[in-house]
Amino acid sequence: MISRYKLPLYIAGAAAARTGDEMSGPALLLVGIAVTDSASAGSALLSGIMISAAVGGPVFGAMLDRAAVPGRLLTGALAAYSAVLVVILLILGRLPLPVVIATAVFGGLLGPALAGGWTSQLPRLVESDRLPRANALDAMTYNLASLTGPALAGVAAILAGATAGVVAAVALIVLALPVAWTLPKNPAASRQGSQTSVTADLISGFNAIVRARFLARATVTSVISYIGVGMLVTSSPLLGEEAMGTTNSGTFLLAALAAASLAANALLAQRPNALRPDETVLGSTLVLAVALLLAATVSPVPLFLAMVLAGAGAGPQLTALFAVRHREAPERLRGQIFTTGASLKITGYAVGAGIGGPIATWSLSGALVVAAGFEILAAMSFVALTTAGRGRGSRLPQVTAPPKEEGAAVSLGKRVDQPLDKRGDDLGSL
Repeated sequence: MISRYKLPLYIAGAAAARTGDEMSGPALLLVGIAVTDSASAGSALLSGIMISAAVGGPVFGAMLDRAAVPGRLLTGALAAYSAVLVVILLILGRLPLPVVIATAVFGGLLGPALAGGWTSQLPRLVESDRLPRANALDAMTYNLASLTGPALAGVAAILAGATAGVVAAVALIVLALPVAWTLPKNPAASRQGSQTSVTADLISGFNAIVRARFLARATVTSVISYIGVGMLVTSSPLLGEEAMGTTNSGTFLLAALAAASLAANALLAQRPNALRPDETVLGSTLVLAVALLLAATVSPVPLFLAMVLAGAGAGPQLTALFAVRHREAPERLRGQIFTTGASLKITGYAVGAGIGGPIATWSLSGALVVAAGFEILAAMSFVALTTAGRGRGSRLPQVTAPPKEEGAAVSLGKRVDQPLDKRGDDLGSL
């Protein structure tokens, strides 16, 4: 634990990087529509920069766990992601769209660095008794980014054109580079790197996610839920045009959603130990389903209320998901579990963004009803995995760190260095 490293500095850096990330998505969507005059092309560009996260997240996480100075690796990833955004601006409209989308796909490999790459380092910054509150504050940076990122993209597009939004996103990510550079060292990295290969670490990380019942359940639920969220975000320009008269106004609808998320997590930060993570994952998903059905009315007042309700669900869902990951992740695999979880969520979001554009073009209300269906499916998956876990009597091999590393694990609720079969965290052949 590095006591000299101040949590406020971490929060500032994470907030800047995540705001740039949240701004880059809507900004790319808007610039794609502006340059190509096609909503489908804009959603394809947004989907492209997100869908490859499923590959990049696990690999980056494994490398982060093995890095003696993980901040240096994170800094390089942030710089490379910024460079890709600049390249997209330079070639969009000048080269064929498939080439631009391929560039976005390459950049998407680094996307999880802006999310899980930061959060996985949090237990090295604070003592275990301060982790719940730090976790809530960390989740608030996502909400703050979701609040200011889309709004800034919309303002930049209105005042200076869609390109300005991407430029501002790059600037924010660059501001986070000095903070990422000074993240604490990982004392166990040299020992871990000498004992296992990257491939072995990747297999161990996936096994840890799949075999830990609570972690698997929260991961599956959040990924499916984010398909619906991706569809909502892709539909937001058309919702803005329908409700407020311009496609750029859709970013302000997303800002209303993020403001409600931020408010909900601010309350959780005041009473962090009151959160029941597993139940919150389910409850928040159901709230999102109701919000999307309300948004399907495509009427201004119900639409605004739907965005507020969606934020009240999305904010606590994220905080609860972080709490489950911190509680269940073995120390030596923490980075990989966080970045893999982030990459899977980003991929779910990308799938929603990819199918949301064409469906919204055909029927805006229909797209939101389909999105609500994914939220219901996510809730059903949570219940199904809960039932499956209770109904299986098989025991699984322990998926924890070696004995000499277990003492370094930090937990939320249950100790992560306790064997999985003693916690009941098994799903058989899930």
